Amino acid sequence: MPDPIQDDVEAELIAFARARAEAIVSNGAERIAEFAGDDWVMVSESGTEPGGRFLSLVESGELTHSAMDTVGDIRVRVRGDTAILTARVTNTAHFAGEQFDADEWTTDVLVRRGSKW
Repeated sequence: MPDPIQDDVEAELIAFARARAEAIVSNGAERIAEFAGDDWVMVSESGTEPGGRFLSLVESGELTHSAMDTVGDIRVRVRGDTAILTARVTNTAHFAGEQFDADEWTTDVLVRRGSKW
């Protein structure tokens, strides 16, 4: 039987993910920072990097995004105050004068602190 509260939380998390993607495409570091905590890290093939580095590259204009789109559904799993979102995302970024097109699977781990994810 569907759980309306769980459905509301999943809808809230999907809206969060979509709004964050819009913030990234806005190329506004302050707007993007609204979606990240102090302990935010990004994981890539070269390891982990503090989210602050991403924000500083955006703020300098060295890194921009012109597209960030989810392909298909976002998979949401909630365990207490922790949520895991998995999705296929395509994006177009521009870094140091070069364009990079990516088609990747992403996993986001979010923790609810008070009323915010």
